[in-house]
Amino acid sequence: MPKRTDISSILIIGSGPIVIGQGCEFDYSGVQACRALKEEGYRVVLINSNPATIMTDPEFADATYIEPITPEAVEKILAREKANGTPIDALLPTLGGQTGLNTGMACFDQGILTKYGVQMIGADREAIFKGEDRQVFKDLMLKIGLNVPSSSVVHNFEEAREALKKVGLPAIIRPAFTLGGTGGGIAYNPQEFEEICKRGLDLSPTKELLIEESLIGWKEYEMEVVRDRADNCIIVCSIENLDPMGIHTGDSITVAPAQTLTDKEYQLMRNASIAILREIGVETGGSNVQFSVDPKTGRMVVIEMNPRVSRSSALASKATGFPIAKIAAKLLKTDQHAVRKQRHGLDVRPVFKRVDTCAAEFAT
Repeated sequence: MPKRTDISSILIIGSGPIVIGQGCEFDYSGVQACRALKEEGYRVVLINSNPATIMTDPEFADATYIEPITPEAVEKILAREKANGTPIDALLPTLGGQTGLNTGMACFDQGILTKYGVQMIGADREAIFKGEDRQVFKDLMLKIGLNVPSSSVVHNFEEAREALKKVGLPAIIRPAFTLGGTGGGIAYNPQEFEEICKRGLDLSPTKELLIEESLIGWKEYEMEVVRDRADNCIIVCSIENLDPMGIHTGDSITVAPAQTLTDKEYQLMRNASIAILREIGVETGGSNVQFSVDPKTGRMVVIEMNPRVSRSSALASKATGFPIAKIAAKLLKTDQHAVRKQRHGLDVRPVFKRVDTCAAEFAT
């Protein structure tokens, strides 16, 4: 596969601090990406504020900066690398979880990337915005004919109170651009609703909340999808949360492959996942799409998508033998059938009907 000639040095944004029991999946992904990019001859520069991570070991990147993951720190790194004669050509924000996406977005919006001639790769600013902005994502899903929960996007508490009249209690509150559902929750009464909304508005960097109808008790599923620059898409793995909606994926027991999907439901989710990636515009690499199904009626809705590797990517990688983060890094090269070549080279069959192995991830 031919290497991109317009890029020689790549800055990877790590995930920063790790909460005990969660988040090590991003370190796992970062290690894979550093190795894969160095194998392809790229110079790898890493920023990560957590020195306890494996990716910050000296052998994984050509230059490692243990600095706060902020736009200001990124700009200082870009300036230093340029002054040293090793200018950064590209920024890869999709391997550091929500922290990486938010920092990459801020760098773009503040003109830092333009100032130093750095392009954002994997997912550009527009794709990240489409996947992370609640109202934009909802509108795009309706545009391509997919069902979403009844919801309203609000930017202050007065708007939130009006939205509550539409969805009723219990209500789901989802802040925009936060990691692991931080600041959100389920409100069962008006007092809880006010508390969660005010907390979510405070924690959301865009002061935006999604007030959503309750799906508590519905079944929850995820699809791990990989796309290359020629629009080849594969479903690496389906994942089922053993706990129903109402318990965050990061706190749930998850199983790969999904155990209770009918073939019709699986094919609907498969087609929807690929359509979502194309509509959002994730150029290359892995993404995570989440669905919910009403066990009583079979109604299927799209919950959200992450235009990046997620907690579930590590489970999918181990369950199938398909190293999502590694392939995501290698797909930065231009090759028409890159994703399929990587799959067949590993002798991996991501879409399968019969399985002899079931992998589970337990919350700690």
